[in-house]
Amino acid sequence: MFPMLTLLSMFYYICLRRRCRSGSRSEALGSRRAVELAQRSSGPVGGIGGSGSGGELEQYAKEVLDFSSHYGSENSMSYTMWNLAGAPNVYPSSGDFTQTAVFRTYGHWWEQCPSARAPYRRTPRSFHSTDFLELAFEEPVYPTAVEVLETYHPGAVVQILACSLNPFTQNPPTDVRWEVLWSGEPSKAPTPHSRQFSPTIRHLSFPTNLLRVEVNSGLLEYYTELDAIILRGVRERPMLALYKMPLIDMNDLSDGEDDAVAIGNQRFPPAGDDKHNNTGNGYFDKLPYELIQLIVSHLTLPDLCRLAQSCKLLQQHCCDPLQYQQLSLQPYWAALTDASLAHLQPRCALLQRLNASWTGNRGAVTSNGFCSFLKVCGAGLVSLELSCCHFLCEASMEVIAQTCPGLQELNLASCDRLQPQAFSHVSKLTSLRRLVLYRTKVEQTALLSILTFCTELQHLNLGSCVRIQDYDVVASMLAVRCRRLRSLDLWRCGSLTERGLGELALGCGRLEELDLGWCSTLQSSSGCFQHLARCLPRLRKLFLTANRSVCDQDLDQMAACCPKLQHVDILGTRMVSPSSLKKLLQSCPELKLVDVSFCSQIDTRVVQELTSLFPNVAIKKSFTQ
Repeated sequence: MFPMLTLLSMFYYICLRRRCRSGSRSEALGSRRAVELAQRSSGPVGGIGGSGSGGELEQYAKEVLDFSSHYGSENSMSYTMWNLAGAPNVYPSSGDFTQTAVFRTYGHWWEQCPSARAPYRRTPRSFHSTDFLELAFEEPVYPTAVEVLETYHPGAVVQILACSLNPFTQNPPTDVRWEVLWSGEPSKAPTPHSRQFSPTIRHLSFPTNLLRVEVNSGLLEYYTELDAIILRGVRERPMLALYKMPLIDMNDLSDGEDDAVAIGNQRFPPAGDDKHNNTGNGYFDKLPYELIQLIVSHLTLPDLCRLAQSCKLLQQHCCDPLQYQQLSLQPYWAALTDASLAHLQPRCALLQRLNASWTGNRGAVTSNGFCSFLKVCGAGLVSLELSCCHFLCEASMEVIAQTCPGLQELNLASCDRLQPQAFSHVSKLTSLRRLVLYRTKVEQTALLSILTFCTELQHLNLGSCVRIQDYDVVASMLAVRCRRLRSLDLWRCGSLTERGLGELALGCGRLEELDLGWCSTLQSSSGCFQHLARCLPRLRKLFLTANRSVCDQDLDQMAACCPKLQHVDILGTRMVSPSSLKKLLQSCPELKLVDVSFCSQIDTRVVQELTSLFPNVAIKKSFTQ
C-alpha cells in the first residue's frame, strides 16, 4: 500500500506544479530589489499618537463585537470579554483578576468529559482555534503592530486576523475580506505571569479597524486572562505594502478564466467542466476503487478540491459523496459563502455530520443559502454544529426541524442573536441526544416544550441561559422526562434551589457530569450536595464553583459515594479543610483535576504537599499578585 501512496503523491504534486501560476525568477528578483529600495528610502514612522498623516497611531479596542465564550455572566462585567474594551485594567500585574477577559475552558479537561463531541475528520492540522473574539477600533489604519496584554497563563493566542470591513460604516461593502496578520501553534509560556505579546505581523493592502483574535487554551494549566489589545498603525499605506512579489503559489490552481467558487483559498470547478480534466490517468485506473477512496479520505477539503482538478478519474473519487459524510467548514469560516454551499451540494448527498460553526457572519452566508443547502443535503444529518452562526433565524430553525428528522446532536452555543421564538422548533427534533444552548435566548416555555418531546436527551448544556426564570421547574421536568441524561451544564443558572436539585438527583441517576458553577442559591446547610452524592454514584465531573457553603461533610459524602470522580471544582469555598480534601483524593483514584482556588483553608503549602502525595492529580490554586 505504501508504494501506491508514494506514487499517487508524486502524481498529485506533478499536477499541482503544472497548474500553478507562472512567475519567472527574474520577476521575483526584480520585485525583491524594489522592496529593498523602498525600505532604504522610507524614513522612520512618526511617534505614537502623532497627528501627522504618517504618524503611527496607538488604539485600544473601542468595542467587543463578538466572541465564542467567556467565564463571566451575561449580566455583569467580571471575567467577561467586554473587559477588553478600552485601556488595561490590570496589566502589568499578574494573577487572577475579575476585571480581565477569560474564556470558558482551558487545558484538555473538557475534552475528556462525557459531553465532549467526537472530532471531525479532515480538520486541517494548521487549524488550532477553539475560541475567538472580535474587536472594533476607532480609526482604520494599516497595522504595524498588534499587542495582546496577557495577565495570567499566557500563550493561548494562535491567530490574529484583520477585516476590510469598517464595522461603524453605514454602507458596508459587499466584498468583505479577512486576512491573517499572524498565526502560530498552541503554546504555553514558561511562567503564568503577565506579558505583552506582540508577534511580527504581515503587511495589509487595506486599512482595518476590525481585528479577530483566535485562541487555543489546550496546553495551558489554568484559565488564560487577557486585559487589553492594542492596534498600532498608520493612516497612509506604507511603501512596503505597494509591492507584491509574484511568487509561485502552490495553493492556487486556478486558470483565472473559469467560474469556480473559492473555499479556503481553493476553487471548486463547476460540475461537468471538462476543461479541468486531463484524460491521462497513468496506472491509477488499474487500482481498486476502494484503495483510492481510502487514500483520498486523508485529504483536507481544499486538497480534495485541488486533486479533483487533475484528471477525470480523481475528480470522480474526490466528488464521491462517501468522501463527504463528515464535513467541517469551521476552519474555512472566513471564505465560506452561499455560492460555496451551492457548489458543495452535489457532493453531500450522504452527509451525516456538519460543522458550520463560526461561518457566515456579516452576510457571507444567508439564511436562505443555508436553508437551500440543508433541504438538499440535510435528510441524513445526525450531527449539526452551528456555534456562533448569526445568520440563523426562525426560518432556519424551522427548516432544520423539517429536513433533519433524525438529528441527534445540535449545537447552538453563543447564537445570542437568535430570537426566543425560534427555539420552539427544536422540540420537533425528537431524536436529539445532545443539545447545546449555551449563551442563547431560549426561554422557559420553549425549553419545557423541548424537554417534553425530546426524551432521548443524554447531554444538555444550559449554561448562561439568563432568560429562564425558574430552574427548579426545568430540573423537575428533566427528572420526569429525561431519565437517560448523562451530562448537564447549569453554569450560572441562578434560580436553582435545593428542591429542584433534589428532584434532579432522584430522577436522573445516570448523570456522569454536572456543572453547578456559580449557582449561588444552593446552600450546603440544606444537605443538597450530600443528597446529590448519594443519588449519583456514576459522577465523573462535579463543578460547585464559587459556592462558598460547600463544606467537609459534602466532600466526605463525595469520597464515600462517588469513587469514579475525575474532575472536581470547589473554587471559593471557605469551609473545606485539608483533611477532607486529602480524604477525597484517597477515595477517588481516578481523580485528574481538583480546583481549590480561593479556598481559604487550602493554602499553597497544603497544595504542594498534596501534589507530592498525589502526582497524577492536577490541583489548581490560582493567585493574585
